[in-house]
Amino acid sequence: MQQPEPMTKFGYAKIQEEFNHLKLEVRPKIVKAIEEAADMGDLKENAEYHAAKEDQVNTDRRLQELADLLGSAQIVDPSTLEHARISFGSTVILENCSTEEEVTYTIVGGSESNPSNGLISFHSPLAKQLLGKEEGDDFIARLPGGNTEFEVIEVCYKDIVFESHD
Repeated sequence: MQQPEPMTKFGYAKIQEEFNHLKLEVRPKIVKAIEEAADMGDLKENAEYHAAKEDQVNTDRRLQELADLLGSAQIVDPSTLEHARISFGSTVILENCSTEEEVTYTIVGGSESNPSNGLISFHSPLAKQLLGKEEGDDFIARLPGGNTEFEVIEVCYKDIVFESHD
């Protein structure tokens, strides 16, 4: 049994949209390209045929990944959760104790993460260490780049902005 994958309605809809696009638009075009390339004759040296077959394998692999994600999705509305302690959907402001630099992160589902926009995956090393912490807590984050001491400055819920509209 697959582990439940927490995500917001936005994340679920985005995965569903990609799945439908691949299944209903992309894959039928690939099948047609394979048929057209096969009609050209000798398949051993038919570059169009081999490229289309490779596209089909990659598309089918991605469709399976998306189907697995959709099947294990646990849709969570973070606005309904308690955010006194850091949990799914919490926005947290951390202060690096060495540099006094502040960073802000929101914890989201793996398929929704976008670290450059401050959205980190529920499954990321930092998020796993943040879960359950509350304002005022100090902790040492063990990260791939080394250990860093942080203080939790603020924990709250804010509407999550998944895509910036520049």
